[in-house]
Amino acid sequence: MFSTVVKIEKNSRYVLAYCTLSGLVASIVISGLLFSLDFISKTPPGTFFAVIGSSLGFYDSNTSPYVGLLLHFATGTVAGNLLGQGAIFWNRLIPFGLRRGTVLGVITGISLWLVLFLPLTTSIIQPKLDVFNFSAPNQYVFVIAQHFQGLYMVVIIGSFFFHMLYGIILGLIAGRLIELKN
Repeated sequence: MFSTVVKIEKNSRYVLAYCTLSGLVASIVISGLLFSLDFISKTPPGTFFAVIGSSLGFYDSNTSPYVGLLLHFATGTVAGNLLGQGAIFWNRLIPFGLRRGTVLGVITGISLWLVLFLPLTTSIIQPKLDVFNFSAPNQYVFVIAQHFQGLYMVVIIGSFFFHMLYGIILGLIAGRLIELKN
């Protein structure tokens, strides 16, 4: 184990790159699943991402989903990068191998849910959706707000599982890439 740690320390830029890349790939996969939920629920494609964009003041149907999608990609990428940065400074956070990578990935996903998703949803997005149900800037935003009316707990619980899945994907990819490099 010690020799593995020494080798990984010498290749810290790879740890950071692999974790960052894994975060991006995991966020792309989760985004694809969120698009499939739109299809299943018969909502317009990108509705989840439009909620993010609309909550930030992008009310145009051509802009709102893309802003939300790009922020989703950026957040997943940054979360993977933070795991990699933590691993550089503390060897116990190196996601070496599938098992260790998966555990650390799930911890990262749940942390992301607790630190970012839950506070933003509770303090910004849900209150905005509630306001949009009564006074939306346009019909597009009103329809989106209507889709999510009464689904707050479903979104919170469902997002917990999506963040766990994000973490599993992040950890599996990062763990395997780091294992292959060493």
